[in-house]
Amino acid sequence: MRDVAIVAFAQTRHTATDSGLSEPELMLPVLEEIRSQTGMRRFGFTCSGSCDYLAGAPFSFVSALDAVGAWPPIAESHVEMDGAWALYEAWVRLQHGDVDTALVYGFGKSSLGDLRSIMTLQLDPYYLYPLGLDQLSYAALQASALGASRADLDAVARRSREAGAANPNALELPAEPGDPVVDPLLTWDIAPITDGAAAVVLAAGDAIADLASRPAYITGIAHRIEPHYLGMRDLARSASASDAARAAGVGKGHVDVAELHACFSHEELILREALGLPDSTLVNPSGGALCANPVMATGLIRIGEAARRVMDGTASRAVGHAASGPCLQHNLVTVLEG
Repeated sequence: MRDVAIVAFAQTRHTATDSGLSEPELMLPVLEEIRSQTGMRRFGFTCSGSCDYLAGAPFSFVSALDAVGAWPPIAESHVEMDGAWALYEAWVRLQHGDVDTALVYGFGKSSLGDLRSIMTLQLDPYYLYPLGLDQLSYAALQASALGASRADLDAVARRSREAGAANPNALELPAEPGDPVVDPLLTWDIAPITDGAAAVVLAAGDAIADLASRPAYITGIAHRIEPHYLGMRDLARSASASDAARAAGVGKGHVDVAELHACFSHEELILREALGLPDSTLVNPSGGALCANPVMATGLIRIGEAARRVMDGTASRAVGHAASGPCLQHNLVTVLEG
C-alpha cells in the first residue's frame, strides 16, 4: 500500500445566491490557488464530483474542464457524487503506482433551482418521491426517530453558527433559531442553500515531500452504504458510518478534530456516536455544512478542512467525513495524520 497524503486544499468564498459565475468561472480561482500552493500546472490524474441535476444538463462536468485545461490530453474521471468520492477514486488510482499526483475537485450551484425537489429526483424518482417525501421530510423523520431534545439540537446549531462566523469562506448567517420548517427542524437545523467549489491535491511516494512540508497522510479511508429504503433501517443510528469508521481505523488513536458532513443538527449527534468520538474531539471547527453547503463539494470540504488542520499543526490526527443519500445512507470516513 503506497503512502498517500493531501498536500493542498482550496475552496471558494461560498455564496447563498447566484453570483452569475458559470461552473468553469467558479472553479478557476480555486484551481489557481491550488497551482500557487503546489507550483504544479498538470497532475498525473484528475477526478471531479458534481451533479447534472443541479446544472440541469447532461455531462455538465465537462464544461468545468475548461478551467482545468484538458490539452495536452489528461487522464480524467468523474463521479456523479460529492467530490469526497472523487477523492476516494483518486486515492485508489494512486495505489496503482504509475502516477504520483492527483487533482480532485467538486462544485455545485444549489441556488439555481429547488434543491428539495432536485435531490429527491436524483436519489429516488420512483418509490418515495410520489409519496410527497423530500430530503427535509426524510431528515425530519430521522430527527424524530432519534428523539434528541430541542436543547441538544440547538447546542449543535449554535456552536456551528459561532464557528462559521470565524470562517471567511462560510456564509454570514443569523445566530438565531429561525422559523419551524418541518417538525422538529427549525431554520438553523438545516444546511443553507449554497454555491461553491473546492479542490485538493493528493500526492504519493517521493512527490509528497516535494509538495508539502507538513502533509496530511491518509492513514485510513473507507466507505459503506445501507439500503436506500427507509423502512429497512434504524434511522436513529448510522450502521454504515460505524462500519466505515471501523474500517478506516478511527478508533486506533485519539481524534483531535473531526469534520462531519452533517447537513442537519441531529445528524451530528448520530455521527458522533457512530464514529465513537469522545467529548474531547473538536467537531466542525469550520462551522460545517450548517454554515456552508455547496452540494457536491461539502463532503470534500470536510476532508480538506480536516487536512488543513493537520497541515498547519493544529491537529496531529483528524477525521474527515462525507455523506450521501437520504438519512446518512452512504458514509465515507478518512483518517488524516501528520
